Amino acid sequence: MRIVITGASGNIGTALLRRLTTAATPHDIVGVCRRPPGDDEPYDAVEWVCIDLADPSAGGRLAPVLSGADAVVHLAWGFQPSHDTNYLDRVGIDGTRSVLTAADAAGVPHLVHMSSLGAYSPGPDDPVSETWPTAGIGSSAYSRQKVAAERLLDEYERAHPGGMAIARLRPALVIQRAAGSALLRYGVPGYVPAALLRHVPVLPVDRSLALQVVHTDDVADAVVRVLEQKATGAFNLAADPPITRDDIAEALGARAVHLPRPVLRAATAVSWQARLQPVDPGWIDLAFAVPLMDTSHARAELGWQPSVDSRAALAELVGGMADAAAEPSPALRPRSMPEEFARLIRRGPLTKRRLP
Repeated sequence: MRIVITGASGNIGTALLRRLTTAATPHDIVGVCRRPPGDDEPYDAVEWVCIDLADPSAGGRLAPVLSGADAVVHLAWGFQPSHDTNYLDRVGIDGTRSVLTAADAAGVPHLVHMSSLGAYSPGPDDPVSETWPTAGIGSSAYSRQKVAAERLLDEYERAHPGGMAIARLRPALVIQRAAGSALLRYGVPGYVPAALLRHVPVLPVDRSLALQVVHTDDVADAVVRVLEQKATGAFNLAADPPITRDDIAEALGARAVHLPRPVLRAATAVSWQARLQPVDPGWIDLAFAVPLMDTSHARAELGWQPSVDSRAALAELVGGMADAAAEPSPALRPRSMPEEFARLIRRGPLTKRRLP
C-alpha cells in the first residue's frame, strides 16, 4: 500500500513507522510533518514532505502528495503553545479540513483519523461505547478542537455518502517510554530537572481521579489493523485497568495526598496564567470529566487486544520521563535543561512559542 501519514515523526507516528517499515509486506510510506527527522530508524525508510498544516497553503501542497495513495493516516496535532489557541485551532481544525479536502480531491479511498477520548461529553460512571455523544469538554481547548475535527468528518460523510471511507480512533492518553522527554516538555517547566521525578515526595491530587491510558505500540497496532481491514467507524482504545491517583503516586514513589479538584484547578490556572508551567486548566477539567471507555468494539471488530496493561505502561512512561528518554526526531527530541534555558531566553516560555 501507499500510505501517507501526517504527524509521522511524533509519538504515535514513530510507533506506526516501526510497525509498517518492518512488515512482511513492504509499504510505500510518505511522512508529512513540519520538522522532518534525519536518517535514523525507523525514519530512514520513509519519503518525507515538509508541510505545516497550520499554513493556509497546506491543502494545495498536500494534493500532489496524496495522489495515488491507498490510505492517509491523519495523526498531526498541536499541544503547544497553550496560550496561542488560534494557532492550535489552525493545526487541529484547519489542518484536518485540509487533509480531508485534499484526500477527497485526490481520490484517496481510506482515511484513518486520530481522534481522542477528549472528544466525548461527560459521561456516567460506567464505561461508554462509541455511540456516546461527542460534544467534548467546553473548557478544554484540546477537547474543543478534537470535537470540531470530528464534526468536519461528520459533514463530509453526510455530503459524500459514497465517498472516502473514514475510520476514527479514539484512544485514551497514549504513552510510551520513548515519549518521556516530549511529554515532560509539555507538562513540566524546562527549568525542572527530569531526574527530580524520582524524588517527588507527595502527589497532591483529588482522590476521585480515574483515567485511562494506552501504550503507543498498541495504538499503532490498531491503526495497522484498520488499514489492513479497511475498517470504518469509531473505535475506542484503552488498556485496563483505569489509572487512579494512587497508581500514579506509586509509579512516582510518592505519597498520595487529597487535594480537592477545585483547588487543584485553581492552582493550575494561576500558575499557567503566570507562565510558570505549560498545562492549561482545561486539562484538569478534561481529566475529571471525560467518561471511561468501553473497548469491546475494537476487540471484536478489529481483533485488537492491548499488549501492555495500563500500570505497566504508566511505569514505563514515568521511567522514560525521569531518564529523559527520546527518539531521534524533532518531535521526540531529548530534553535538555541548557537548551530549554536557551530557548526560554531567546523565544520566551513554551506556552507562548511554537516548537522549532
